[in-house]
Amino acid sequence: MNIIKLTNFEISNKNQFVLIAGPCVIESEKHSLMIAEKIAEICNKKNINFVFKSSFDKANRSSINSKRGININEAEKIFYKIKSTFNCPILTDVHNESQCEYFEKSDCIDILQIPAFLCRQTDLLIAAAKTNKIINVKKGQFLSPYEIPNIFKKIESTGNNKIMITERGTFFGYNNLVNDFKAIDIMKTFLYPVIFDATHSVQEPGGLGEKSGGKREFVTTLSMAAAAIGVAGIFIE
Repeated sequence: MNIIKLTNFEISNKNQFVLIAGPCVIESEKHSLMIAEKIAEICNKKNINFVFKSSFDKANRSSINSKRGININEAEKIFYKIKSTFNCPILTDVHNESQCEYFEKSDCIDILQIPAFLCRQTDLLIAAAKTNKIINVKKGQFLSPYEIPNIFKKIESTGNNKIMITERGTFFGYNNLVNDFKAIDIMKTFLYPVIFDATHSVQEPGGLGEKSGGKREFVTTLSMAAAAIGVAGIFIE
């Protein structure tokens, strides 16, 4: 069983789950700090370790008209402020090799996340792995859990074995996702920490035409189901 070591805590399939949470994308410094403060308050009360998550850029929006985020340099300053204020690790998405190279030189980010639609992009996986940071890969909605070792091998080829895999539902026809909870137990046999993405699992990809919809009323139910099975973390945006 692989254990991911952070400054203040560890992430593994045998530990109490950690919470990975935050706004989908950075809207402003004020908004991000407000969300981080609320998460910190809840986690302190419940004695739960948390990782703050927010993207600086969402390059996979449904529409060209959708807002994508902010400049990477501005985002770095906000991440530093959140990290120093709340003493929490930071996770953010990367979409290309140059973004990986940027964060390799910065200690504001602890975990680089590979978006689901890019989970098989070899060059991106290798570039992220070469930063020697923790890599969280969102399992593609089009993949079976049995295909996941192929992703691990690409990252491991660089000597980096600080890897987490996140389950986020599987395509079930058009604009719909379902969860096969067997996938969590299957992926746990590969020994790396398994995270459950409760919010993207209820997403309806492209369901609103130019943007995705979803059924947020099921987030609680799916989160409890994942916790009952036993996961390394729960991801909520």
